[in-house]
Amino acid sequence: MMIRARNKKINKAWLNDHLNDPYVKMAQRDGYRARAAYKLQEIDEVFKLVKPGQVIVDLGASPGAWSQYLRRRLARKGAEAGTASTHVDGTLLALDLLAFEPVDGVQFIQGDFRDETVLALLEASLGNRDVDLVLSDMAPNLSGIESADAARMADLVELALDFASRHLKHEGVLVAKVFHGSGYSQLVQAFKKQFRLVKAHKPKASRDRSSETFLVGVGHKRPPV
Repeated sequence: MMIRARNKKINKAWLNDHLNDPYVKMAQRDGYRARAAYKLQEIDEVFKLVKPGQVIVDLGASPGAWSQYLRRRLARKGAEAGTASTHVDGTLLALDLLAFEPVDGVQFIQGDFRDETVLALLEASLGNRDVDLVLSDMAPNLSGIESADAARMADLVELALDFASRHLKHEGVLVAKVFHGSGYSQLVQAFKKQFRLVKAHKPKASRDRSSETFLVGVGHKRPPV
């Protein structure tokens, strides 16, 4: 009974924090599906990532806030950002294990990124095009065991790095969510092997108590074709 009462208090506190979160209110105002849109917005503004005409892959895309932000950023001139227009100056591919309500101008693939069949579908959708920007907001289901969660997170980041190594353009960019804890320094070193510049950035929209941060690899070292 005491455990159940404690869980109710925690859930009530989380709900209260969520409802009073300024980024949640901003997302509702701006028509975003999640507050996470403002994490990507800040990263984009700091590193100047998104440009017209790019090929962008959004991994771990559900519920779609990052794809919404990207679609608005790539809206063609003359089309108001945030409208239902499908006129997008670029290519947006999104992938997630979970369902994804359609976003105009975004091609979505549902499946597990660790599944070779799903990865093949994503690669087929790219055709022969190299990618300008890979975004990974992927995260494992958390067990609460720090070492196990860190290892699962590292596996996903390494998969994103492997995808980037094969599909990013020379000088392309990878942004990946990581947990700042066990194995973090090894992931930073893995980024440094592939990119000229590696920076860690924790957006203001990331909750203070969260261990998440984002590694930004700029200038992929893949030789130009």
